[in-house]
Amino acid sequence: MSSLFESSDLSDNAPRPLADRLRPAVLADVVGQAHLTGDKGVLTRMLSSGRLGSIVLWGPPGTGKTTIARLIAAQTDLHFEQISAIFSGVADLKKIFGAAKNRRTEGQGTLLFVDEIHRFNKAQQDGFLPHMEDGTITLIGATTENPSFELNPAVLSRAQVLVLNRLDHEAIEELVLRAQELEGRELPLDDEAKQSLMAMADGDGRYFLNLVEEVFVSTFDADEELKLDTAALSELVQKRMPVYDKSADGHYNLISALHKSIRGSDPDAALYYLARMLTAGEDPLFLCRRLVRMANEDIGLADPQAIVQALAAKDTYEFLGSPEGELGLAQAAVYLATAPKSIGVYQGYKKVMKRARETGSLPPPKIILNAPTKLMKAQEYGSGYKYDHDQPEAFSGQNYFPDEMGRETYYTPPERGFERDIKKRLDYWARLRKERN
Repeated sequence: MSSLFESSDLSDNAPRPLADRLRPAVLADVVGQAHLTGDKGVLTRMLSSGRLGSIVLWGPPGTGKTTIARLIAAQTDLHFEQISAIFSGVADLKKIFGAAKNRRTEGQGTLLFVDEIHRFNKAQQDGFLPHMEDGTITLIGATTENPSFELNPAVLSRAQVLVLNRLDHEAIEELVLRAQELEGRELPLDDEAKQSLMAMADGDGRYFLNLVEEVFVSTFDADEELKLDTAALSELVQKRMPVYDKSADGHYNLISALHKSIRGSDPDAALYYLARMLTAGEDPLFLCRRLVRMANEDIGLADPQAIVQALAAKDTYEFLGSPEGELGLAQAAVYLATAPKSIGVYQGYKKVMKRARETGSLPPPKIILNAPTKLMKAQEYGSGYKYDHDQPEAFSGQNYFPDEMGRETYYTPPERGFERDIKKRLDYWARLRKERN
């Protein structure tokens, strides 16, 4: 009778996943991170010098953070401890720190690897500081989130942040070669299907190797000449959604890319990033709000129809729903990207907000104040006011700023788009104002 472990494939001899069997044995074998693990890489030089400080490994999923931490431990005489911030708490950390102190009295240091370190709150992160400072532990933290936002400044000041790259096409191809060598046969896909499988990886090596293993296992008994095409591959594996957390770094990176593409008048790039966010499950109404903001901030009065188009995209989506409504967002994105650009109103608004805070409660000049009471009339409220429609050119040229300020200029339209006409009007009124005063 087989044991529970044997029947559950949990025995020591149970098959290991392909990703685990292909895990590099030395740093130089880590793919896609030559700037860290190559001959002249940061980590290679650090280990060669014999001086290893605390580090934070920041990169997308499946790029080798855990593997690198294990390999560093293997190349040092430090005791290796590994925890995940998802499953560990204060009690676990206290045990680890206590054991590390005991080892230190015996002359051995501790390398503590904390996966998903950004999941620890600020107070928990502060708990690392004294043990990092006195050398009780050397910390290696791994995170998929931007450390600038997710980690305490005190922790960051005591650790070097090393950035891991998303695996590129060359790195994924190297994984294919290693998998084929280990399996003793070629991946049973035609060229187009192989490229499709590599695209599904989305830069994640671990996920890609899981897909490769699924293909190998599913075709184990097939003819050696079998070559699956893209359609057959699609039936075999389900396409993965892009890595995208609407509350995390990828979200802000893509909305930044969309905004800058529109500001840079590139409709094709704008459409691409819009599609990236929509296919990843972004709320279309969030994108509508951002398009409205772009219309105000980057186009303004250079094309007054820009804000109309952006608001129309919102109405279109709410009226049609998904997926037809997304076309309204695409139209707005292209319109905004191809519209003339101006930050005249945006800059003027920022300047005048600063000035309003500086000038406090200065009263407007009396000539433009109404005088509904006898006392206000006696104080000459409204005295001398000229009704513009009764003046030549329908323009009086009077000063409307507080008397203590004098006239100031905040809005300076550039000579682009509709603001060319606005500038002509302002220049004309400036000449009349000078003549009449």
